[in-house]
Amino acid sequence: MASKLIIVESPAKAKTLKKFLGKRYKIEASMGHLIDLPKSKLGVDVEENFKPRYITIRGKGKILDKLKKEAKKSTEVYLATDPDREGEAISWHLERVLPIPNNKCRISFNEITKEAVKTAVKEPRDIDENLINAQQARRILDRLVGYKLSPLLWTKIKKGLSAGRVQTVAVRLICEREREIDAFVSQEYWTIEGSFKSKEGIFKGQLYRINGNKFHLEEKSSAEQTAKEIRKQSYVIKRIRERKRKRNPYPPFTTSTMQQEAIKQLKFTARKTMYVAQQLYEGLDIGEMGTTGLITYMRTDSVRTSSEAQNIARKIIKNQFGKEYVPSQPRIFKRRGQSSQDAHEAIRPTDPALKPEEIKKYLNNDQYNLYRLIWERFIASQMAAAEFHGLTVDVTGGSFLFRATGSNIVFPGFLALRGTDSFEETILPPLQEKEKVNLEKLDKEQHFTQPPPRYSEGTLVKTLEENGVGRPSTYAPIVATIQQRGYVLLNNGRFVPTDLGITVNDLLVEYFPEITEVEFTARMEEKLDRIEEGKEDWLQILRDFYGPFAQKLEKAQEKMSKIEIEDEKTGLSCEKCGAEMIVKVGRFGKFLACPRFPECKHTQPYMRLENIDCFVCSQGKIVEKRSKKGRTFYGCDRYPECNFVSWKRPLTENCPECGAFLVEKRKKGQILKECGRPECEYQEKEDESGAKS
Repeated sequence: MASKLIIVESPAKAKTLKKFLGKRYKIEASMGHLIDLPKSKLGVDVEENFKPRYITIRGKGKILDKLKKEAKKSTEVYLATDPDREGEAISWHLERVLPIPNNKCRISFNEITKEAVKTAVKEPRDIDENLINAQQARRILDRLVGYKLSPLLWTKIKKGLSAGRVQTVAVRLICEREREIDAFVSQEYWTIEGSFKSKEGIFKGQLYRINGNKFHLEEKSSAEQTAKEIRKQSYVIKRIRERKRKRNPYPPFTTSTMQQEAIKQLKFTARKTMYVAQQLYEGLDIGEMGTTGLITYMRTDSVRTSSEAQNIARKIIKNQFGKEYVPSQPRIFKRRGQSSQDAHEAIRPTDPALKPEEIKKYLNNDQYNLYRLIWERFIASQMAAAEFHGLTVDVTGGSFLFRATGSNIVFPGFLALRGTDSFEETILPPLQEKEKVNLEKLDKEQHFTQPPPRYSEGTLVKTLEENGVGRPSTYAPIVATIQQRGYVLLNNGRFVPTDLGITVNDLLVEYFPEITEVEFTARMEEKLDRIEEGKEDWLQILRDFYGPFAQKLEKAQEKMSKIEIEDEKTGLSCEKCGAEMIVKVGRFGKFLACPRFPECKHTQPYMRLENIDCFVCSQGKIVEKRSKKGRTFYGCDRYPECNFVSWKRPLTENCPECGAFLVEKRKKGQILKECGRPECEYQEKEDESGAKS
């Protein structure tokens, strides 16, 4: 019979540990937190030195009772929750309520492999009080902000609203970016490219300087006049510069960089990335190997890796590519920018020798793709640098200087892992200084300056990390929460603030500027890290925060004006109860809901009417819709009877050739028009002066 009990968070993790530890150990799962602050009230006694009031989470009583019974029957009890603040908190709560006979009961491991788990069991430790204090400080800070600000928003704006300490900063970033875009005034500018013929071939160069000044033309007339002058000149190669440059590989993944690359390459959301990574960490059934963890712990901001893993990677590189692809010494990476906790290794394969293709048949597509991304990033991090040969050629004529650049790969280095197809080589013909060349062709191109782009999930996570806002475990919840609250929408992969989000943000910035500031929030994260290191008093941090916050809260309750935000009515009747449907905003954008919720829970997809007749069926109207991935498209409201759809926004103008409606066509920063009927070839074009015709 089992005499030793180990408690983890999840059944998947329990299954993996059972395989490693044998029959002497009983493995049980807590299913996450069992004890927490109550949902229905603040749960923090501010007057009694911020004493938290912990309770058993509703619905978790049976699990806790079972763990108590198992603990009573066991000679030893070990708590093996995740190796971070939240995992430490789960173990701390369990230690306080379970009958644990042994003095040291906490075990932790950065990877779920047989060796790591068995080593951890032999080296139990005490609960880390510094980790607990840091977790409590964060939990109470978030609770104070959320449970004090939310009622204020209910009374001043609308019932059901909520505010969060870190999420509020993310919403502010998105709102400020939107204002930058609204205020942006696009400027026209032109570039000129010349094609030159030498004795050995033709090459292209960009106009770089005029009369010693860097080239800049704002109007077409200036570009035309400059082109006339350029054509009058004779040209010679004035200078050729050759240089070799190296490109080093990126470090292995942190939580943030893994999310960014998974969003970019795999089209995962931040939340999905963490969900799949959790599966890879906790363990999957790999044929004869059985259930095993495939990656190290996926919540980390460290870029260091163990020397053992580095040596395995170097052997793989030597065998697969050759010894010239292995650097003389293992690569050691250091974190840039803000300090990192560095509690764990970077995210890497637990066994680098386990190649993605070898275990592909045991994984689903998502698991395979993310494992391949992690494996390749780690292996590449230990490979030699890629080497390039660069060439810069300056061609002069009169007061004009054209610059041509070429680059080609001399040694692929780490780029060989995934192929060099993504690197575009530009090969210049053999050229000599003082060689005369002929201007064969001149091309002018119009451009418009572009506003800063809206944040995507990846760039928002990157910005939060670069500014020290949030930590590895918080990025995915931040991104999900601001959508669930209806403060932002993800439109074509980019965040757009809703009217509600802008209203809430403006009020919070006005009355609680520190809470919404990036710098203030980043400093608070640093203080939490210092608590974890035992260098700050967690209660003093709470006192320093709450005093000024309470004063601002009192002022806001007195002076903040009440803003009425009415639900947008639709004129449509609820199919279940007949009430007039209203527009709501959820995680995936707008939708229609019955105003009698929760008595009536009927909802419908939101479709914005464009007030344009469908030319396909002549009976329906064109409506704006949203795909499953959040991309906007347009279709007939009689679907599926009429199957017309288009990605392009329809206009109220009719096509002069066939009578159908026109749609927007974006080209080089300008909005032109074309016929919405695919078989009609009408397009609005520019004449030579740049005017539309």
